[in-house]
Amino acid sequence: MPGHTLSEKILAAHAGLDSVEPGQFIMARVDLVMAHDITGPLALARLREAGVGRLFDPRRVVFVPDHLAPTASAEAASAIESLRSFAHQHGTRFFEIGRGGIAHVLLPEQGLVAPGELIVGADSHTCTLGALGAFAIGLGSTDVAAVMALGEVWLQVPASIL
Repeated sequence: MPGHTLSEKILAAHAGLDSVEPGQFIMARVDLVMAHDITGPLALARLREAGVGRLFDPRRVVFVPDHLAPTASAEAASAIESLRSFAHQHGTRFFEIGRGGIAHVLLPEQGLVAPGELIVGADSHTCTLGALGAFAIGLGSTDVAAVMALGEVWLQVPASIL
C-alpha cells in the first residue's frame, strides 16, 4: 500500500480492506480494549442494559484500576470491585491494585501493545500508545462497551498532516 500513512495501513488491515482513504468510514477489528476504574463501571452498566452476557474475546479485554486507587471512599472501592468481579466472572485481565500501574504505561510493559495493532481504550490518553506503532484511540464508555461485545469499532479514517 505505497503512499499511505501507517495509520491508514493499520486501519485497512483491521477492516479487511486493501486500502482506506481519509474521511472513509470503516468497521475495524480490535486487538485490545482497555477500561479503567472510572470508565469501566460505566461500560459494564451499558453491557448489562443491552443484555450482553459475554465479551467478544476475554483475552483482549483489560481492566486497570489506575484513577481511584488507592481508594479514598466506599464508592471508589465499589467501582474497582465491580471491575474485579466482572473480570473474574468473564476470564479477562484485571490488574490488581499494587500490581499494576498507569494503564498507558502498564499495557506496553506487559507486552499487550505491539506495532500494527488497533487499540481502543476508555480514556483520552489511549492515543499515547501510538508511539509504539499501534493505532490507538480513546472512546467513551458506551462505545467501549460495544467494542467489548463485538470486537469491532466503527471509525472515520483520520486525515494526516504531511
